[in-house]
Amino acid sequence: MTTKWVIANWKMNHLRAEASAFCEAFRADYKARPGVEAGIAPSFPLLPGVISQTETTGAKVFGQNAHWEPKGAFTGAVSMAQLKDAGCHGVILGHSERRQFFNETDDSLVKKLQAAWEFDLLPVLCIGETLTQRDAGFTLDVLRQQLSVLERTGHGPLVVAYEPVWAIGTGRRADATQIEEVHAFIREDLWLTFGDAGREIPILYGGSVTPDNFEEILRIPHVAGGLVGGASLEAGKFLRLLKQAQESN
Repeated sequence: MTTKWVIANWKMNHLRAEASAFCEAFRADYKARPGVEAGIAPSFPLLPGVISQTETTGAKVFGQNAHWEPKGAFTGAVSMAQLKDAGCHGVILGHSERRQFFNETDDSLVKKLQAAWEFDLLPVLCIGETLTQRDAGFTLDVLRQQLSVLERTGHGPLVVAYEPVWAIGTGRRADATQIEEVHAFIREDLWLTFGDAGREIPILYGGSVTPDNFEEILRIPHVAGGLVGGASLEAGKFLRLLKQAQESN
């Protein structure tokens, strides 16, 4: 059975006191269960505190991005080696906000995926289409192009997160039919690239996931959890999402 993941992407939110309060509430109430993994991706300055406060819970901490070089003259960047040294389990790569605002390219993602595996980090590869692309009927073409980086990377542990760009932070989400179509397409593409190993790669849904809609999303074939933005900023909501994932097994 494919492992489910519920990963909190805090983006550029929380100060140390807020992160500490979240972790204290999380540590008090979270009960890990087999088959479901909890992940938290804070911004870089918060990593040490979150790692320290959650290390006994079984939750895995992720970086929100990283450079492919292990060190060097890249002012403002953070390396995979530094994430690993800090105690991270994985790293989010290719998020639409990185593609849109920071000019993330397919070529850079190939190098970042390979670097993540080199430093024993689990990459979460984000893919997704804009509303213009969906309305033009190009959704699957866009996703096929974004997934094609995996044909150039070799093989390694992987999570894929489908996040329709038009649903991130908007309160909108793809309906069940749209999610099922896309996740089935991604599963087939992963199988074509990785063979049988592609059947076990978790495919997460992201884009205005909340405790009110997550149970329905989890019932959709090939959905193995969520990459969660706004609803992950409150410990209570994040804990509810994790419980829903655990109960869906």
